[in-house]
Amino acid sequence: MKIETVHSSKQKLLGMRLEQLEMVTRDMGMPRFAAKQMAEWIYKKRVSSIDQMTNLSLKQRETLKMFYEVGTESPVHAQSSVDGTIKYLFPAGEGQFIESVYIPDKDRATLCISSQVGCKMNCKFCMTGRMGFRANLTTCQILNQIISLPEFDQLTNVVMMGMGEPLDNLDEVLNALSIMTASYGLAWSPKRITVSSVGLRKGLQRFIEESDCHLAISLHSSIPAQRAELMPAERSFSIFEIVDLLRHYDFSKQRRLSFEYIVFKGLNDSEIHAKNLLRLLRGLDCRINLIRFHAIPDAPFEGDDLETMERFRDYLTKHGLFATVRSSRGEDIFAACGMLSTAKNNAETI
Repeated sequence: MKIETVHSSKQKLLGMRLEQLEMVTRDMGMPRFAAKQMAEWIYKKRVSSIDQMTNLSLKQRETLKMFYEVGTESPVHAQSSVDGTIKYLFPAGEGQFIESVYIPDKDRATLCISSQVGCKMNCKFCMTGRMGFRANLTTCQILNQIISLPEFDQLTNVVMMGMGEPLDNLDEVLNALSIMTASYGLAWSPKRITVSSVGLRKGLQRFIEESDCHLAISLHSSIPAQRAELMPAERSFSIFEIVDLLRHYDFSKQRRLSFEYIVFKGLNDSEIHAKNLLRLLRGLDCRINLIRFHAIPDAPFEGDDLETMERFRDYLTKHGLFATVRSSRGEDIFAACGMLSTAKNNAETI
């Protein structure tokens, strides 16, 4: 299938907060209450065209269409796993594409979305990091992954764990989270949303203070030198500094703090590593999610067996740190943790 995208110079309504939509109505000579009507069409009814906003007058719609469009874009490709996981390819600007993953699991349906095209963090176990950084997603492009998802009505949770580092695109991410949780927007509880980060000094404190969504920190080793080899971001903001900052906030109530820990065979799965984790996180109200590594080309790592991971989990739990082993999903379609990557452009085919 040849990928083709149509790009427009018109401004996107998707991604605008209510106050921004009110500015649009003012500029277009429309009554202020029309902003709430537009928000309902965009975020509640998820229309794809201004023509569908039938409680706006025909003249108002025609005037709007001269300068604006809704901005939704359907996925251009979908790939299904044997376990029901579906990986979607969404357009993200001229010649750029991102991947999102829909993960149904019993009574839950989670969508893993992206925040950037590519990533600057260069984590050694991550396919996206190998792409390098290409572009920040706009609020419209972040929300489009949710709004245009064919399974939108089944969604229970969204995790920002796809392509990119959310705190490296913080303004757009916070804007998207605001709309997702606002009464005029998707009206979701922040408890339905988790943002994952390697931990960036400039963004972490701001995210915690400006959002109530769950936070997941990519940890992967409690030994700084080893973590720096796996994750170069450790060199600019160490895991010790991250944890010290987190201790200043209360995660004992509804907001959840978790740490993501990919378990590599023979690398970070020993009792010594478990003891270091316990020391690092002692007294912090958190949980740790153990994730099996999924092989990517030319990576010098192996995934651990389930028995070793469960032994590691049980040691942590026995000593007071709540730990879980996350089930692997979508590995056969390269949709699992750390496997999202696309170099697609308009000239390529799938």
